[in-house]
Amino acid sequence: MAFINYASREINCKIVYYGPGLCGKTTNLQTIYQRTSPEARGKMISLATETERTLFFDFLPLALGDIRGFKTRFHLYTVPGQVFYDASRKLILKGVDGVVFVADSQEERLDANIESMENLKDNLEEQGYELEKIPFVVQYNKRDLPNQTPLEELKELLNPDQVPDFEACALTGEGVFETLKAVAKQILVELKKGRK
Repeated sequence: MAFINYASREINCKIVYYGPGLCGKTTNLQTIYQRTSPEARGKMISLATETERTLFFDFLPLALGDIRGFKTRFHLYTVPGQVFYDASRKLILKGVDGVVFVADSQEERLDANIESMENLKDNLEEQGYELEKIPFVVQYNKRDLPNQTPLEELKELLNPDQVPDFEACALTGEGVFETLKAVAKQILVELKKGRK
């Protein structure tokens, strides 16, 4: 749920990158961070324990303009990939404004993608959200690898509702900003409707 800071005249929105372990969530955030102007971004913070890691940072995209005189600041988060860190995943989803599901295109990761998508739906429902009613995009990462699942099969299994989706290679940056822009645009549309 967007947070409005009247003192700084900013609307703060939370985008969570969700997906199975080692699918490229962290690489997405690192790529965005490295290619965002230092004046427009906050510090990247890594919350690491012995067994899991969560990254987050905020940035103020200057090209998106204002909403009723307020600038929009996006806070980007990753969740730990492994499903047994479910408590952390639920906590990170609290107050979410938009979700990017990062799928690992490798054939051997297909079951992990499906399990993670189901976990996302369950965790959102537990917090009173419906995936179909929040800004949501799917990214098919690692499209540069030889052992990839055919795109049509990924779309059928992970994106039956045909939300915006993108092929990507987070290491090179291909598809990373297109994914981010798509979810940010959906969030802004919701904000302008005044639902938040």
